[in-house]
Amino acid sequence: MISFEKLADKALASHPDADTDLLRKAYDFSAAEHAGQTRRSGEPYVTHPLEVASLVADMRLDDVAIAAGLLHDVVEDTLTSIERVEELFGPEVAHVVEGVTKISTIPFSSSEERQAENFRKMLLAMVDDIRVILVKLADRLHNMRTLDHLPEDRRLTIAKETLEIYAPIAQRLGMKKVKNELEDLAFRHLDPRAYETLRAWVDRRRRATQSAVTGLRRTLERTLREAQVPFVRVESRLKRLFGIHQKIKRQRISLEQVYDLIALRVITTSVRDCYATLGIIHQTWSPVPGRFKDFVAMPRANGYQSLHTSVVSDQGVQFEVQIRTEEMHAVAEEGIAAHWKYKEGRVGVAPDERHFAWLRQLLDWQQEVRDPGEFIHSLKVDLYPDEVYTFTPKGEVKALPRGATPIDFAYSIHTDVGHQCVGARVNGRMVPVRTRLRSGDIVEVVTAPGHTPSRDWLNIVVTPRARHKIKHFIHAEEKVQAVELGRKLFDKELRRFDLNAKSVLKGEALSRVAGEFGAQRAADLFAAIGYGKVAARSVLAKLVPKQLEEKPGAPSIGTVVRRILRSSEEKVKVRGFDDLLVFRARCCNPIRGEKIVGYVTRGKGVSVHAARCPNVLNLLYDPERRIDVVWDKRADDAGFVVLLGIQVEDRRGILAEVTSKIAGLKTNVLKVEASTSDRQGQISVVMEIDDLKHLQRVIKVIRGVPGVLEVERRMR
Repeated sequence: MISFEKLADKALASHPDADTDLLRKAYDFSAAEHAGQTRRSGEPYVTHPLEVASLVADMRLDDVAIAAGLLHDVVEDTLTSIERVEELFGPEVAHVVEGVTKISTIPFSSSEERQAENFRKMLLAMVDDIRVILVKLADRLHNMRTLDHLPEDRRLTIAKETLEIYAPIAQRLGMKKVKNELEDLAFRHLDPRAYETLRAWVDRRRRATQSAVTGLRRTLERTLREAQVPFVRVESRLKRLFGIHQKIKRQRISLEQVYDLIALRVITTSVRDCYATLGIIHQTWSPVPGRFKDFVAMPRANGYQSLHTSVVSDQGVQFEVQIRTEEMHAVAEEGIAAHWKYKEGRVGVAPDERHFAWLRQLLDWQQEVRDPGEFIHSLKVDLYPDEVYTFTPKGEVKALPRGATPIDFAYSIHTDVGHQCVGARVNGRMVPVRTRLRSGDIVEVVTAPGHTPSRDWLNIVVTPRARHKIKHFIHAEEKVQAVELGRKLFDKELRRFDLNAKSVLKGEALSRVAGEFGAQRAADLFAAIGYGKVAARSVLAKLVPKQLEEKPGAPSIGTVVRRILRSSEEKVKVRGFDDLLVFRARCCNPIRGEKIVGYVTRGKGVSVHAARCPNVLNLLYDPERRIDVVWDKRADDAGFVVLLGIQVEDRRGILAEVTSKIAGLKTNVLKVEASTSDRQGQISVVMEIDDLKHLQRVIKVIRGVPGVLEVERRMR
């Protein structure tokens, strides 16, 4: 355990004028408030805030942040009030402690609507004072290091939250060292078998290649000296376990096909020396085509700068070399913490602002997003981008997520340019709007006055800005159409009962009734009728109940058909409606136990999708057409057909072992297909399962078969 004296030394090393009296006071207060409390490990509780403060000091943050690290749990875990903290330590320390406390109490596993609001709270806390999230990251990192002492369910929940929320935030802030450790620690708890398999393999590879790596490093050092290119040091690095795991899953390759396990890193004295070093490396070893990346001239959004190149040694070993200055290296490892300069308690140097300006921009436009599902999806795109760097004809750089199209590029310039985009010239050649842009492309948007976005664009674009602008436009257009259709349906219902519109709709009658159907105005009520969420006859029954009793109308053909067809989809029902046709979407094939969402379609009833379905965000561009659906507990227990894709090692008997394990869970297998390539096998199994828990048991038991690399549910 670190002592207070060592903590004070760390603070003074980064900030010679640090207020150690403030830190001593914060430590003594924290120790007194947490007296008698112990952690699950049996250690005194004060060891945790002391370790958190040490991590904050390692980030080279100021004494306010370190004091907040010492005090970050006193409000949540003791009887201390935030007012007491402010009285003793001042408003700045109290402000950071309060922000960390608020984030710590956010339940990210709650409902989608609540989760979206919680993310907004976190973003607001980060924008208000970036030290809040940095202290929270230090808190989460120490908790992950000591996670073994918690019960399994708590460990899995915290590990998943770390992987999905805190590691991406660390990545977006450029804090690679923190991000890597959080990912590896979470990976160890979420998939211990895969983690141990990878760790053992990497250890073997490291021992086998240690002498070769040492030789490559010495060769590079000697070559640079002979060429009189200044450098600070040459070091080697090993790819992180979670990074290897992700690459194997993403590219569907074997461990032996991970060629960038080894990398050399050259730390130089200047940008000029970076490029000189690159030239020497390419003269010494053969470069791999298409594997050179210049993040010095075009930094990543989180401030990362480095030259990356892959080369092949004389012995045929492929490896990567990263070249950067000492300042670039500090930014690459520590991100925004490497730029920490304070003036009156706030970041005061303009160049530092760009390293988290994305946060303010993200929050600004996210305030406009109404649908929580879209908010969460967009946030993930913003937090974990895989970027391409494109150019306008005038040379302005536009950083876009990988997979971006000319439409995304157009909306990044201006909303009107995006709306009117009809095509683009990429590198001087006309291309369709579906074209995926690549780094280095020069893009010229072609527009046509009066042109408007298409709903199909929602299947093309990847940036949250483009998606939001397109949805906003389509929503406005379709609402006009829905209002018009609703009026026609209402007029038709009036004629069925020989009613006069003027007498029925006299005064503010329709506006008064609108509220009973959740509509603010008459136009909104007509829109609901047009979308099919409200029946015209139900509205009429509220307006003139006596006339409808005197002239009962026979059910329409559509109503009869819906009631007949409902029998085939009784597994799902719509909250508050008994006569809507409901059908499960084939694109995602939702199963009992999964979270589901309903979407009102024109003339077809309610389409039910799994919340995880990639089409959901594209379909739910209009929140007014979203409708609550639930699994019907009274429905029959007939099974659901599911397709699993299983990636395995190519060895004798593994297919029989997999199918035997599935059958052991009393699961009806409908079809099995298997194929092999590159020393790996692919097994596809179509089976009938009862619900989500049944499916999860099947997946777990398959993953336990030796030689199984990955199991995933696939869309049919």
